[in-house]
Amino acid sequence: MLKAMGINDLLGFDFMDPPPTNTMLTALEELYALGALDDEGLLTRAGRRMADFPMEPSLAKSLIASVELGCSDEMLSIVAMISAVQTVFHRPKEKQQQADQKKTKFHDPAGDHLTLLNVYNGWKGAGKSDPWCFENFVQPRSMRRSEDVRKQLVQILERHRLRIVSCGRETVRVRQALCAGFFRNSARKDPTEGYKTLVEGTPVYMHPSSSLFGKGQAEHVVYHSLVETTREYMNNVTAIEPKWLVEAAPTFFKVAGGGGKMGGELSKRKREEVIKPLHNRFANGEDEWRLSAQRRQGRGKPTDPSSQFELRFASDHFTDMPAVSAFRGDREGSALWASG
Repeated sequence: MLKAMGINDLLGFDFMDPPPTNTMLTALEELYALGALDDEGLLTRAGRRMADFPMEPSLAKSLIASVELGCSDEMLSIVAMISAVQTVFHRPKEKQQQADQKKTKFHDPAGDHLTLLNVYNGWKGAGKSDPWCFENFVQPRSMRRSEDVRKQLVQILERHRLRIVSCGRETVRVRQALCAGFFRNSARKDPTEGYKTLVEGTPVYMHPSSSLFGKGQAEHVVYHSLVETTREYMNNVTAIEPKWLVEAAPTFFKVAGGGGKMGGELSKRKREEVIKPLHNRFANGEDEWRLSAQRRQGRGKPTDPSSQFELRFASDHFTDMPAVSAFRGDREGSALWASG
C-alpha cells in the first residue's frame, strides 16, 4: 500500500512504530516473488492491481491469477469467505456431533478452500435464506458479510476490466490459482508425523476441523495461515500438485534432480513430487537464503533454457538494482544489503 502511495524509501519512512528491518526486507522480497515489484523495486502493473484490493497480497495475487486461469467467479467467493470472517460454521456445545455431520456434507476432497466454495454455493442456491443457515449450522451474519465483500471485489475487478468467468467443475484451476498466491505457505507430508513447510522446514499439522483431516492426507498442500495452540496447525488447507509451485513461482522453487533431458536419475513420480525451495536453511548465516546472498555466491545465474527442471531466479541482478537505496535509505543501504 505504501508503494502504491509513492513511498519508495520504506526503511527511511517515519513510522510511528517502525517494524523490524528484517520484517520489512522479507515483505519486499515476498512482493518481488509475487510479481508486485520489478527489478527496480517499483510497483509493476500487477502490483498496482494488487494494491487496489483491500486484502493481503497473497489473496490478491490468487484472485488476479484466477482471471487468466478462468476461475475468477469461484475465487471471488472463496476470497470473500476468507476475508470477511474467521469461520462460517457454528458448533454449539450441546449439538457438536450434529453440527459436525452437517459440515461434512460440504467437505471437498481437495480441501478447505473448495469446502468454503461449496458452502457459499449452497447458501446461494437456497436463496440466501437464514433457515438454511440454521439447519446447516452456518452463521447467517457471516454469509451476509461475505456477500458484501464479494460485491466490493466484483466492482474492483470490473474497474480493472478483468473478466469474471466460471470454471464449472474444473476446480483444479482454483487450486492452481491458490498456488500462485500462497506458494510460500506450502508444506509436504512428513514420513513420521504431520507436515513440514517447504521454505523453513517447520513442523506443522492438519487441524482436526479441516476437510482433509484423517482422509489419507495429500502429499503436498498450501495453507492460508498458521494457528498456534499446543502445535502449529495449518488453517484453510488445499491439496496441490508440486509442479504447480514451480509453475507459479519459478524464482522460488526448482525441481530436484536436474540430470539429463528430463531429470534422468529420477522416476516420473519422483520428478513430479520432489521440489526444493531456492534457499538453503542449513547455510552458515541466517540470511543466506536471501536474494542478495544468492547473488554473492553466484547462484542467481540462469541455467540452460532447455532444462525446465533446473529453474533459477528469473532476475539475477535484484541486488544491483538502483532502488536498493530506496529500500534501505541512502546512508545505511550498502551496509544492510551487504549483510543480506
